[in-house]
Amino acid sequence: MKAFLEPTTYIESDHPEIIRFAQSAVVDAVTPVDKAVRLYYAVRDRIRYNPYCTSITMDHYRANYVLAQKQGFCIQKAIVLAAAARAADIPCRLGFAIVRNHLATHRLIEMMKTDLFVFHGYNAFFLNDKWVKATPAFDLALCERFGTLPLEFDGTADSIFHPYNRAGKRHMEYVYDYGQFEDFPFDLMLSEFRKYYPHFFELLQGQGADVAQELSGDFRNEE
Repeated sequence: MKAFLEPTTYIESDHPEIIRFAQSAVVDAVTPVDKAVRLYYAVRDRIRYNPYCTSITMDHYRANYVLAQKQGFCIQKAIVLAAAARAADIPCRLGFAIVRNHLATHRLIEMMKTDLFVFHGYNAFFLNDKWVKATPAFDLALCERFGTLPLEFDGTADSIFHPYNRAGKRHMEYVYDYGQFEDFPFDLMLSEFRKYYPHFFELLQGQGADVAQELSGDFRNEE
């Protein structure tokens, strides 16, 4: 369990800003479950979800970088949650999966040329002698805008599925699980991006962080 409590290259649980963020989220929380729940909601709603923050720059996946940006996509937000949890002495690891997103925007599907979201990030907390999964990706404001039910987390049951939106249409399904990790496997993510998103990967490789910055404004305006 020690490995899931320590800081790593990406999970910067010893960074002063991460510690400050974690402490502000767990004020008055007593039990590890209470702390995990508060940290989940803090990351879910204080860090805006933006899929166009996808990057192939290593430093863009460090927890403090994402926290400072106040936005990120699923992997980045999961890294922040893992760092905050470890800073609060809660064992936490990163999980990754391939999911099929039925409600992705047309622009995003056109860019990716598939409705498969590769390397979707989630977390697993060790609480009450078991691992409990949660994904903090979609913030409340985004869910309300797109008519998607927000994921709730009580610290006792897994919370990783967005099966239907408010209209009863299917939203997301998991099709493959890569497993869970002590730290973020950056090289594995890159290899999967090359495999599933060759055109998108070339775009990111050619223009770097500018692509995410340029497109992030478009996402705020998409319906």
